[in-house]
Amino acid sequence: MSFSVKPLDMTTWPDFAALVERHNGVWGGCWCMAFHAKGTGAVGNRDAKEARVREGCTHAALVFDGSACVGWCQFGPTDELPRIKHQRAYREGLAVLPDWRITCFFIDKGRRGEGVAAAALGGALAEIARLGGGVVESYPEDTAGRSVAGAFLHNGTLAMFKRQGFRRARKIGKHRWVVEKIVS
Repeated sequence: MSFSVKPLDMTTWPDFAALVERHNGVWGGCWCMAFHAKGTGAVGNRDAKEARVREGCTHAALVFDGSACVGWCQFGPTDELPRIKHQRAYREGLAVLPDWRITCFFIDKGRRGEGVAAAALGGALAEIARLGGGVVESYPEDTAGRSVAGAFLHNGTLAMFKRQGFRRARKIGKHRWVVEKIVS
């Protein structure tokens, strides 16, 4: 597949919003707000996300197939995305916070398994490099030897991150890892 990747901003907001709306707000109305400092609940998440886009304080790499947005990868500085899953286990082994976090992926349900997530990850890394780079961290799931529905892989797979040069730093859940990469 040949995809293009664009950053989330006010010019791409309508494309992002159309994909989210086709999926009923994604994960119960999240609108990719769960990892930000303060959730507003499903009802206010759309407006809160749009306000963040307008203010330039949210980041995502949107994947397009032609003119249709088919997925994304959310990333941002640690202070923009302070909330992550497995917080207690994460803090136990924490030495220094990363410069950037990659917190979630969403792929149009009809497009899963086509490489959209990998394109989104590559786009996020390119955008992080453009914005100055640094230590990038994420929290993918190790799916080796077991079957996991794509709808539940909102943090991506360990294998996908390893293909992009990330290294395992430490385990924070039964199948969840902290992975790191320096981007310049």
